[in-house]
Amino acid sequence: MRPGEEVPDVEKISSDEESVRRLVARLGNPRQLRACYEAGPTGYELARLLGSLGVACQVIAPTLIPTAPTAPGDRVKTDKRDCRRLARLYRAGQLVAVRVPTVAEEAVRDLCRARADMVTDGTRARHHLGKFLLRHGRVWRGGEAWTLKHDAWMKAQRFEDKALEATFAHYRATLEAREAAVEAIEADLAAWYSRPPFAEAVARLGAYRGITHMGALHLASEVYDWRRFPTAGSFMAFTGLTPSEHSRPSRSSMPSARLCAPGSCALPTSRSSTSATARSSPARRSCAGSGQGSASSARTASSPSPSAAGSSSSSEPG
Repeated sequence: MRPGEEVPDVEKISSDEESVRRLVARLGNPRQLRACYEAGPTGYELARLLGSLGVACQVIAPTLIPTAPTAPGDRVKTDKRDCRRLARLYRAGQLVAVRVPTVAEEAVRDLCRARADMVTDGTRARHHLGKFLLRHGRVWRGGEAWTLKHDAWMKAQRFEDKALEATFAHYRATLEAREAAVEAIEADLAAWYSRPPFAEAVARLGAYRGITHMGALHLASEVYDWRRFPTAGSFMAFTGLTPSEHSRPSRSSMPSARLCAPGSCALPTSRSSTSATARSSPARRSCAGSGQGSASSARTASSPSPSAAGSSSSSEPG
């Protein structure tokens, strides 16, 4: 969108680095360009690339983009429309940017999220094994499941049918592999408790009762910069732990808070580590609009907007 103009110029380009560099070079002095795009699953690489070229680029929280009223029956949503609207809102200063993490911060966060994925896989493997035994009348009645005693009971199970015996062996092997993977990645994560960029945050959070070093590292890697939360309430809203109320004239109820609402941070999944308030279940990261999201369909007010198949862009020198 050029100075003094209200209608952005729209152009669709490829998402590769060469196309981005070519477009920026064509637009003139990169120091006079301003760009933005929506946070999403494609990462922060576009923002870093534009920054290396001298273009001021912000990653926008999609959930905080103002919604525009639409005419009845208007169901048209295209990249070009989104691009034009994002450029206008960006020029008007109505968009909220998320913090772009450093490469080191994002790397540790990805390692934490890989652990959460593996814990999820392990839980799923336990369910598969438990349901298999239940279908064939093998019910554990000796107390808590997945203890050493329960594990010894499972190892003692035998099936006359060779197919069932093979199925049981595969389920057992899968569970053991998942548990070994979790132990291996936890060993890798332990090395980051006392190393930058999160050593100080882990030490501070670990001082609170109920927060282990593993949980502290998960929290620190998702939050990045704690200064962006001026109050405890704003941080609770970020995690999705804010209470809600449903009231009627005759009665009112206070539904329980949700842990990690869609589009918010992914708190640590815990096999052994817990937060001070609740056990975490792996919240799989859309993470847009909360500071840890990634770039998806690219829209710019002054530079390219690549997505997986290419997307629209608009420019604003000056």
